Amino acid sequence: MRHPSAPAVERPTAVDSPRLLARIAGVYYLLIFIVAPSGAATATPLRMLVTMACDTAVALIFYTLFKPVSRKLALAALAFRLIFVAIMIIGSLDYFGALDLAGSAYSAHAFNTLYALALAPFGIHCLLSGCLIYRSRFMPRSLGVLLVVGGLAYATFVSPWLVGRVYPYNLIPGAVGEGLLTLWLLISGLDIERWADWTHSRPEDLSPGRNPA
Repeated sequence: MRHPSAPAVERPTAVDSPRLLARIAGVYYLLIFIVAPSGAATATPLRMLVTMACDTAVALIFYTLFKPVSRKLALAALAFRLIFVAIMIIGSLDYFGALDLAGSAYSAHAFNTLYALALAPFGIHCLLSGCLIYRSRFMPRSLGVLLVVGGLAYATFVSPWLVGRVYPYNLIPGAVGEGLLTLWLLISGLDIERWADWTHSRPEDLSPGRNPA
């Protein structure tokens, strides 16, 4: 915490309002909770379109907010969530008949299989985002811990054998972590002072060509 007598630091211009961005991410996350299907039985083209658009928006906002903490980790988190989105888009196009992968169009089993597979990279995204939250301290560290635990639980979907033994309990940590994160984003956003401290104390994180750990 800076001393009260220290000169005021000009706010960074890279992000117009980090707290507003965080709250916008919270709105998108809330829409995901409301609209996202639980599987093929509840999937519709509109629901998938809205969900994938919101997931992409959250991924991009998180990258913007967390890159001052670590550009490498933030970029990796962005990439894994976009991999999740890409898999879900392919699964949706196939399920609704725009694609026909090995005759699997309109196959609920194929859609659900890809959905489960997509949760593995999504879990890595949650794990990395949790690490960034814990390290940044402009959001509660407890949220970072919960998101890491949720990410590890989602990552079990990489193994059908393991999923068969822990499902549906492996969905609970992620739902709790993401749910509490959504509430925090909507209500509090983030601590602007600590966000600004990261941006100004580590300007190399924002410089082209530099990739801090």
